[in-house]
Amino acid sequence: MKRRLFNLALPMLASAAVLGRGTAAQAQAAGWTALFNGRDFTGFDKLGDANWRVEQGALVADRGNGFLVTTQNHANFELRTEVWVDTSTNSGIFIRATNPTTISASNGYEVNLWDERPEPKYGTGAIVDVAAVNPMPRAGGRWNTMEIIARGDAFTVVLNGQKTVDAVRDARHPTGRIALQHGAGIKDANGVVNDRGVVRFRKVEIRTL
Repeated sequence: MKRRLFNLALPMLASAAVLGRGTAAQAQAAGWTALFNGRDFTGFDKLGDANWRVEQGALVADRGNGFLVTTQNHANFELRTEVWVDTSTNSGIFIRATNPTTISASNGYEVNLWDERPEPKYGTGAIVDVAAVNPMPRAGGRWNTMEIIARGDAFTVVLNGQKTVDAVRDARHPTGRIALQHGAGIKDANGVVNDRGVVRFRKVEIRTL
């Protein structure tokens, strides 16, 4: 009886192994690659003085002005991530940044996450100076999903299932780095800049188009 049960178990184990290989193959076929491994800063360079660290599987900063910049260029891709910000946080995702030592909206594309931006048309969900949003969605105080598609000179942004940028075109920067931002906020009445809003990124994934 024991031998018979063992013989029956062999095909079941084989089937499970095939199923496991199939699941891994399906994930690989989908083409998604993790930019953030959930543990450390592998694949990123730090730029600026933001206090980036890893907490509970997320990239976190709540003070300073700086970026986590990918070590590789990316041209045509779909990027997706989950992000948590305070309502006061100045954050965003820069794509196709052409100078990895000086990240700005003039040498790349800034997909913004800033509910309290003084000029709200380029606030949360917009691409600064390229694609405005009206009305501006709000991301503060919760986890959000953000998807960015860059294909040639066309860009699409989707925040929490809402398309905030719909295939807008701009051909200035065909390739470059991706940078996650924790930025300076707004000056208060005493001229002090509020840079203490928190940002958390997790499940940062990309696939080439």
